[in-house]
Amino acid sequence: MQSPADHARQRLEPAAADAVREYAAQTRESADRLAAVLEDITADGQPSAEDCTPWEELRQAHLARLAAQRPAVA
Repeated sequence: MQSPADHARQRLEPAAADAVREYAAQTRESADRLAAVLEDITADGQPSAEDCTPWEELRQAHLARLAAQRPAVA
């Protein structure tokens, strides 16, 4: 019986490889931002509610960005 290591790996097309690298970079950047926020909370405690943006405002801003990227079809 063959082990998975015995099978040849299928190479990605250059454009697909570039897209995967870009996704990995974006994911790494998001993880770094999250880690920085968590480190700040552990060092200084949670921010006060007055210093935070309500989630409803964040949601509306995100929905507006999505709508701008992909306008509705009439």
